[in-house]
Amino acid sequence: MSSWGIDIGGTKVAVRVETDTSEPYEDAMTWSGSGDVREDLAVLRAAVASARDAAGAPHRVGIAFPAALDAAGRVTSWPNRPHWTGLDWGAVLDELFPGVAARTADDGDLAALAEAERAGSPDVLYFGVGTGVGGGVVLGGRPVPGPERGSCELGHAIADPAGPRCVCGRRGCLQAVASGPAVLRAAGRLRGADTDFDELRRAWLDGQEWAAVAVESGCAALASVAVSTAELLHPELVLIGGGFAAGLPGFADVVARHVTGLARPGHRVPRVRQARLGGLSSLHGAVLLGRQD
Repeated sequence: MSSWGIDIGGTKVAVRVETDTSEPYEDAMTWSGSGDVREDLAVLRAAVASARDAAGAPHRVGIAFPAALDAAGRVTSWPNRPHWTGLDWGAVLDELFPGVAARTADDGDLAALAEAERAGSPDVLYFGVGTGVGGGVVLGGRPVPGPERGSCELGHAIADPAGPRCVCGRRGCLQAVASGPAVLRAAGRLRGADTDFDELRRAWLDGQEWAAVAVESGCAALASVAVSTAELLHPELVLIGGGFAAGLPGFADVVARHVTGLARPGHRVPRVRQARLGGLSSLHGAVLLGRQD
């Protein structure tokens, strides 16, 4: 039995194939920089063909997809690759995988699914802190609310109604105050000069006040949304992933401290840990989606 996972990312497409009899196959190809969806689809076809040549035809396929889809399977929005808007994604899958069950779900939801399995917990709240803030909820070993009902948009939970404007148009979304770019902007204001990630990381490790205040603010916003969500869903674990968070040692510990500080007397708060799969969480989650009945 061959289970495929495909992660459709903002800059590349990654494919992972797992079988019962051989080592996993994994590869990635970078999108064209042309802004032409036809050239991107050519890259996708090449990635699928390469995987098929190396690992054989798929029996099941799961796809991690960050774009919004309507009920008919057409792309309605994808800020990172706007030229995909209007693409009939269902037709693309029919062409790539004729006669094969190919399921699509949000990349944040699938990252949560993979991290939950790796953590050995069926009930997890996951945040991926990078260019934006993705995330998902897994309860009873399955993503909530599930692929048929849409994605769990934790990055668009309101963390500060008077906060900065998000790319979605609202003010104070979690990703507008706690994403990597948001924390870097806050750090630049506090420092009085534009700041890149390497400068922030060095200052954070050195204990400089401007870096500490900026990171603490982002972690406090994450903790606020985590606690509010936990009041509704009661996950066992809160997992903090994403490249920005992983690059700042102790980031998850700061979120954990803020979560503990928001606890109500007599009420349990979920444990907070750093996620384990890094940038591969959505890809591994796509394989798991393909395996599900």
